[in-house]
Amino acid sequence: MLAILIHRINLFHKRYTNALALLQHPLLLLIRLYWGYDFFQTGLGKLNNLERTTDFFMSLNIPFPLFNAIAAGVTELLCGILLVIGLGSRYFTLPLIVILCIAYATDDYEALVNIFGDVEAFVAATPFQHLLASLIVLVFGAGAISADRLVRWKMEKK
Repeated sequence: MLAILIHRINLFHKRYTNALALLQHPLLLLIRLYWGYDFFQTGLGKLNNLERTTDFFMSLNIPFPLFNAIAAGVTELLCGILLVIGLGSRYFTLPLIVILCIAYATDDYEALVNIFGDVEAFVAATPFQHLLASLIVLVFGAGAISADRLVRWKMEKK
């Protein structure tokens, strides 16, 4: 009787996890579309308001504020587009992660240094959601509904 119960639990577990696995690719698509578009908009905003962005970077004591404002804007814009289409996602999330780490280190320094003492402040900081989305795509990839998958399929056909 115990063996039958264990077998049924294992069968249920297998079906349950297989059903959840079907949600992986749509979830990755939604994450890419939402956060990729947000990165694109943020980068475009930085470039369209370059003087304001440069002044903000100066207030944070970021060296070469104009250069870094342009670099951050272009990176967010281009990587955001690539994230939306899912091309090179595991590579192009890395520059975004670097930018978000810099954002923590400059604009949300207190939240960063108190990450374990005040987890709520770290999670509430502006870069957190973008960083989490970027890390998810870095670790799990773009998913099946992406240009990455199309490129891989074309390469395998050759």
